[in-house]
Amino acid sequence: MPELSTVVELPGHIGRAPVDGLDRIGLALADPIRREVLVRLLDGTQRPSDLAAAIGTSRSNLSNHLACLRGCGLIDADRAGRHLYYGLVSDQLADALRALLVVAATLDDCDETTATQS
Repeated sequence: MPELSTVVELPGHIGRAPVDGLDRIGLALADPIRREVLVRLLDGTQRPSDLAAAIGTSRSNLSNHLACLRGCGLIDADRAGRHLYYGLVSDQLADALRALLVVAATLDDCDETTATQS
């Protein structure tokens, strides 16, 4: 197993990518509010106030999570007039999140099957 400080070859890519990127993604996905933000941003850009209301958290709490996601390099912000809109940084990230949601649903199905067999 490679050490976290090493780099790994990515299939189909020229060059190498640091494992640190996976650490940042893991940090982002480790918190339920950050996961919810990322999933909601799959539908497109949103204002912080709308995200906070939809998730059921305070705007100041959401602001901290948005700062973390920006620091991880997973979301960015665009200003339109007085409003700030947050979105995912790339279509590749959106595709990866959708794939993870499919895997997560499969794992949930496995848990339900195991529970009914007990």
